Amino acid sequence: MIAEERRFGPVWFLPGEDRGRYPNCHSIFLAGPGVLFDPASDRHRLSLLKEEERVNMIFLTHWHEDHFRHLDLFPEVPVWISREDAPALSDLEVFLDFYGVERDERPGWRGLITGVFNYRPRVVENYLTPGAIFDFGIETVEVISAPGHTPGHLAFKFGHTGILFLGDYDLTRFGPWYGDTDSSIEQTIKSLKLLRSVEANRWLSCHEQGVFEENPGGLWEAYENVIYERERKLLNLLERPQTLDSIVNAWIIYGRPKEPREFFKFGERGHMLKHLERLIKAGSVKRKGESFERV
Repeated sequence: MIAEERRFGPVWFLPGEDRGRYPNCHSIFLAGPGVLFDPASDRHRLSLLKEEERVNMIFLTHWHEDHFRHLDLFPEVPVWISREDAPALSDLEVFLDFYGVERDERPGWRGLITGVFNYRPRVVENYLTPGAIFDFGIETVEVISAPGHTPGHLAFKFGHTGILFLGDYDLTRFGPWYGDTDSSIEQTIKSLKLLRSVEANRWLSCHEQGVFEENPGGLWEAYENVIYERERKLLNLLERPQTLDSIVNAWIIYGRPKEPREFFKFGERGHMLKHLERLIKAGSVKRKGESFERV
């Protein structure tokens, strides 16, 4: 299922396959100046865009694979990204470092990232600086720092049309992702509150619904509350001592085992480690040997 392509003046919403569910992603195109945001929506549509329009710049919200999936279609177009997230684009091993992939797991990951997501190392010479405003005449684009999902995750405000592009703060039922090495639950919460405070008249995101014609309202709370619900479930589980493996096998994040099993266990593990760190710091959980338990 492919969502409907939408145009809001010069700002085009280019939907990803399967409603932009991972490993797919919605893209945004600013017609006129030719700025493509997160080139990962649909390979055929982006190939047509390349033929029919001038793509002069590519802006990335962050470094994740589902957001650059079809970047290889534009080998000559300069890429802009935050300075914090740029290293992951330049070297596959650095990319895997950013995820925290162990050495013995890397062969499978290399095949996945280069095969399914078309990873090709890119030299990034242009950095998107928080607070910068690009005046393209037909539209302005303000760069907004929204870390947490990744250290350098960005959102974008389109000044003339009043659109706020949320990137991967997508307001889905799944909730926020913060399972990378340098992701942060605390920064994710702060970024959500910041983005909610930005005045806009339309909101776009990278996954699922993608277009919000009215203020998402209660979706902001529901999305943030997923974090606290995960934490509640983890604390309940830790009424009895648990190893990290037993915590991962409880499937608090994904709800049930999913395939490919090792890929989703990796995501489950990353999130649980973040929550354990947060709860230990708060004094709600303690570690004893290989086990964790509620205080």
